[in-house]
Amino acid sequence: AAMTLKAGCGIGYEFSTLRPKGAHVQGSGSSTSGPLPFMDIFDAMCKTVSSAGGRRGAQMATFDIGHPDIEDYIKSKREDGRYRQFNLSCLITDEFMHAVKSKKAWPLQFAGKVYKTVQAVELWDLIMKSTYDFAEPGVIFIDQMNRMNNLYWCENIRATNPCGEQPLPPHGACLLGSIDLTKFVRNAFKENADFDCNKYNEVVYIFTRMLDNVVEIAGLPLQEQQHELESKRRHGMGITGLGSALVMLGKKYGSKEAVKFTEDVCRAMVVVGFWHGTELAKEKGCAPILKDKENRQKFVKSAYMQQMPKDIIDCIIELGCRFTHHTSIAPTGTISLSFGNNCSNGIEPSFAHKYSRNIIREGKKTKEKVVVLSAELLAYRELINKNADPEQTDSLPEAFVNADQIDPIAHIDMQAAAQRWVDSSISKTINIPTDYPFNDFKNLYMYAYEKGCKGCTTFRFNPSAFQGVLVKEDDLAKTTYQFTLEDGTTVYIKGNEIVEYDGETHTAANLYDALKEGYYDRL
Repeated sequence: AAMTLKAGCGIGYEFSTLRPKGAHVQGSGSSTSGPLPFMDIFDAMCKTVSSAGGRRGAQMATFDIGHPDIEDYIKSKREDGRYRQFNLSCLITDEFMHAVKSKKAWPLQFAGKVYKTVQAVELWDLIMKSTYDFAEPGVIFIDQMNRMNNLYWCENIRATNPCGEQPLPPHGACLLGSIDLTKFVRNAFKENADFDCNKYNEVVYIFTRMLDNVVEIAGLPLQEQQHELESKRRHGMGITGLGSALVMLGKKYGSKEAVKFTEDVCRAMVVVGFWHGTELAKEKGCAPILKDKENRQKFVKSAYMQQMPKDIIDCIIELGCRFTHHTSIAPTGTISLSFGNNCSNGIEPSFAHKYSRNIIREGKKTKEKVVVLSAELLAYRELINKNADPEQTDSLPEAFVNADQIDPIAHIDMQAAAQRWVDSSISKTINIPTDYPFNDFKNLYMYAYEKGCKGCTTFRFNPSAFQGVLVKEDDLAKTTYQFTLEDGTTVYIKGNEIVEYDGETHTAANLYDALKEGYYDRL
């Protein structure tokens, strides 16, 4: 794991393969500590490796819903500072979801021994309450994930990469890349705005060959990882800038038009990609695991591949395919900001059209607030209205919405539309208003399950739990931060107010963040 992190890769692990806390250890007369202390070891290792390399390590921990320690796992991140190098997700089965709907009892068991029986609804509510308040754990619908896996016949997926877009088997690896959809919008913001499908298809065609070449030069840190990659030749082509492109096309994120556009874009990527996969198989040879015709026949019978046009399926049976997986939609936050002119990342709408990013300048201990504008606002100002103000919504077209202004159900509809044509998975965060009713919140996860999503992750702003990179002014104005002065006096300050500390001025939120993360030695 340390070698993999050092190479800049992210990792996912299932920790519920370990015996529960208190289980008897034969031969030693002792009992086990359970999986969670082992997670502490991996957490410390990741922190050490990332601090040496200057980049935060990325890990995903998954845990089976039937494990006896599942309740402790769900609540584990409520402890301040614990598992900060991990994202957490629960592996949710069809059987458990049926038990929740039917209000049945749910056994917590390991190796055939039942340690405890709980009500499925109560366990589901525990997950929901935790993710409502702390945005974790996320939910992975593991049976749906395996059902839709093209290699269902030789793999059992139990974990994903840190952001959830890449379900992988043991030692599995995948190389990702994204296409910026804003580059294909013609006549942006005008009545005749459209999407250049021919140019897009051409780029998908070329990019498929490029990603196939990347497999050849991957140089993964472990031999087992390299073998997995070379045998199955997974790659993950995705999209970024979807939200920005929709605004430019005049389609409101989450609308029926936007859902259809999303499905069409993802379907085109898959159809063009797999056509080229058969051509590459003829030119260079198919993925080793598909050299056997019997395996190819199993491959095309996957629930995912059955959606493909018949002529593609016939070609794969006859020639094989250069790869086993083609698509994956990653978060793309850094590349969207750095190379996409701050276009919306991945499948998301823009976080906001004007917001602040907290960055650390060289030689300074605290973060500096920098104002950032979305790619669509910059383009709109350049083409239509140079004075467009994101604070004055009447000066912007109706399609200019941000993540907080979209109904959570619409977020799921967009994810489900893309998921149908994504053979790996999707990194997607559903933004939840702070005052969103808890019962409605629970229904979102059930809706995502019924829509065929492979997972669900939400974020509801909770100032006591989150101090993020992205800061919206209205969030800061509504949030009160508590500080204890040297004389023991407690003061309460709104997050957007300016305060002085150690000879420097800060917003109260930035100072609180800096103190909490240890940029200063004292309070």
